Amino acid sequence: MKVKRIVVTGAPGTGKTVVVQELEKLGFHCYHEIIRDMTAKAKQTETKNKMVSNPLVFVDDPMEFNKTLLYGREKHFNESQDLREPMCFFDRGIPDVLAYMDFFGQKYPFDFEGLSRQKRYDAIFILPPWKAIYVSDNERLESFEEAEKLHHHLMETYTRFGYSPIIVPKASIRERTSFILDTLPK
Repeated sequence: MKVKRIVVTGAPGTGKTVVVQELEKLGFHCYHEIIRDMTAKAKQTETKNKMVSNPLVFVDDPMEFNKTLLYGREKHFNESQDLREPMCFFDRGIPDVLAYMDFFGQKYPFDFEGLSRQKRYDAIFILPPWKAIYVSDNERLESFEEAEKLHHHLMETYTRFGYSPIIVPKASIRERTSFILDTLPK
């Protein structure tokens, strides 16, 4: 049985992680976001006092940080091939790495694009920025305005790789989760 791979993504503070957690509570296999832990670890060595939106300022080697992120998401994708379930969900997909790198003006090697082209998901759901629920914290460094710009980068990146991202309406967690399940390609 081929498992359907579904990405739930969005700019910071859009509620995607709680939606993925809700899907997990409903019994679906979910792969969780890995960047929050990576950013927290990188910030532990930070000595500056000012808040910045780019987690790469906290690391010695930004490209290595992005490679770790990219290959971590590839690992989740590859692990999903062995699932014996009809579908699984990912809190962010491989192309998210490129969208963020584009946003921060970073160059990336061709193999980053190749990985995004080779490892294909079955559906992409994007939660749009929603000021009413947006909160920044120790690992979510972006302002709401930056989140809006990141949303556009995510839409552009997924579209560039041949996806038709589905926008999840602003609603309760349960309603957003139901929308995703009801809208999944059959």
